Amino acid sequence: MTSLDFDHLKILVADDDFQILSLVAGRAKRLSSNVVEAHDGEEALALAKEHQPDLVVLDVMMPGLSGWEVCRAIREEESLKGTRILMLTGIGERLNEMTSPLYGADDFLDKPFDFDELDARMRALLVRERS
Repeated sequence: MTSLDFDHLKILVADDDFQILSLVAGRAKRLSSNVVEAHDGEEALALAKEHQPDLVVLDVMMPGLSGWEVCRAIREEESLKGTRILMLTGIGERLNEMTSPLYGADDFLDKPFDFDELDARMRALLVRERS
């Protein structure tokens, strides 16, 4: 862990798989005590608008709105302009690499992922200068 203090930053984690949601949120809580959890795309978008997170970690395949749809909606929301987005998916590395940037994601990570890599990606996005 870096010496930077992320505790004041807000992180939103969204995944419809409760086990993955719990694991990813647990890792996010190691960076910040301000972590909010969503179980589907609609809830993720509503919580993003309500909490104005610095970072959103989104599963791609969720019921209702997909992670990509949530990502695009966040990018279209002026109040969320500086929000960083990390996409998580098991759809395949090549497809994720090609698709996530089209929807405005800042980074992506393929499932299954290494937790140290997840931590590093979240940390890197939190230290990026926000618009």
